[in-house]
Amino acid sequence: ELYFDGPREFGYGGYRYDGRWIPVAKAIVRHFGLKSGDRILDVGCAKGFLVKDLIGVCPGLEAFGLDISEYALRHCEKEVVGRLHLGSATRLPFPDRSFDAVISINTIHNLDAEGVVTALREIERLSPGRAFVQVDAYHTEEQRELFMQWVLTATYHDYPQGWFDLFRRAGYRGDWYWTVLEE
Repeated sequence: ELYFDGPREFGYGGYRYDGRWIPVAKAIVRHFGLKSGDRILDVGCAKGFLVKDLIGVCPGLEAFGLDISEYALRHCEKEVVGRLHLGSATRLPFPDRSFDAVISINTIHNLDAEGVVTALREIERLSPGRAFVQVDAYHTEEQRELFMQWVLTATYHDYPQGWFDLFRRAGYRGDWYWTVLEE
């Protein structure tokens, strides 16, 4: 509760639906060429806002989410009730190749390096080569210092080369993007 709806020093400072994920959902649908009947999983879905917007922008899309927070799942949007699952990125409770795409935005960085490798392997197992992860990185020592002042939950973060090394170890072939803080 503190992380999602408590004061900012403990997390989001209030995580409420405001429609900001609609353009992201449209971009994801376009990027993966998703259509009605396809299946997508959001690993680290929190309250399911992106899942809601994915089904909103692509009618008939089978969008699901998974999060480790019982609180977040209990406080989800009504449109995604039954689509969100409790679980960990390191042990995704779905059969091999059961999704057309898997996304994970600013989630796997909450694991240590071995956990990141395991989570990436799990994502690959569910949707080989058709995934997107967004993780924390920095290019300069100044960016790293700013990140260290800002970060609340990330356990693993690194320069891009460190991430590329983990991607290779995991056999991850999907897409990626860095969250880089700049002043």
